[in-house]
Amino acid sequence: MTWRIYHGNAMPHDGIDNRPAPPPWRVFDGEVPDSGETSADPVRETQTRRGAAYRSTSEQEIEAVNAALVLRRPLLLTGSPGVGKSSLAYAVAHELKLGPVLQWPIVSRSTVGEGLYQYDAVSRVQDAALGSGAGDADAGIGGYLRLGPLGTALLPRTRPRVLLIDEIDKSDIDLPNDLLTIFEDGEFQIPELARLADRSPDVEVVCADPRERTVVHNGRVRCREFPFVVLTSNGEREFPPAFLRRCIRLHIPPPTADQLMLIVEAHLGPEAARDSAAVIDQFLTARSYGELATDQLLNAIYLTGRYTDGGRDDPDVVLGLLLQSLDSP
Repeated sequence: MTWRIYHGNAMPHDGIDNRPAPPPWRVFDGEVPDSGETSADPVRETQTRRGAAYRSTSEQEIEAVNAALVLRRPLLLTGSPGVGKSSLAYAVAHELKLGPVLQWPIVSRSTVGEGLYQYDAVSRVQDAALGSGAGDADAGIGGYLRLGPLGTALLPRTRPRVLLIDEIDKSDIDLPNDLLTIFEDGEFQIPELARLADRSPDVEVVCADPRERTVVHNGRVRCREFPFVVLTSNGEREFPPAFLRRCIRLHIPPPTADQLMLIVEAHLGPEAARDSAAVIDQFLTARSYGELATDQLLNAIYLTGRYTDGGRDDPDVVLGLLLQSLDSP
């Protein structure tokens, strides 16, 4: 089967309908309008695939996860992009049946406040002026509050939730320090609800997943089981000692040839793994000259191993495109 559907000859055709199936990690299943197709929970299904395909690379990694779980401490993962830092969170959630991973991708403008909750005061005032549900001080305030991923992770549960705080090294310099109190106390207050606690002690609010709701009592959220927090860093900055001492730290090195073979087998099956030795060798050679991510290898094996074009494909050209160094211009 060919993977080439674009021919570059400016002649329109319907070849897109014959496009090969996507790799397992690039399957999307949003509902097409009027198709009659439904999806129970595409986010959970995607996370399950990602967690099930992950393979721990060392005994040290397993011990670090267990230490963080037992000590109720965040796990700070460092390593090059693409070594599987984020995937470890999904693997733990999948194996321990802890539900969907709560994701908080960090940018330079991220703050602890938005990670805990957002309050849309402007919409509430506008609705009050229009007489559409927020007429008195208490009515409907929960409809204007939404817990963030950090706030949702701190809800009291009998089992911890998994929270992925991704690329924390891209944050403002104050964010790691601002997290310290949250990590120590395992609770936070929502002032907008605390002010109304004497009149409305219980308020229903939306969680990070808008399909999930919870009741906040007296404006305070306090965990029962501290969440399993995974923080990832690509090493773009250093963190203060006060932050580091509250974390279990683990550096994930690039996977070896044997580990890459296991990763390929987990994602693409044993047949693909058996046929991938040459591509893995080429990947390792290219990685010795520059930074490469494991998903580049998976893309290369998937494309060159499953689809041919009657002998016209040149695998070296394809591999050259897919195995370009991440740190080259």
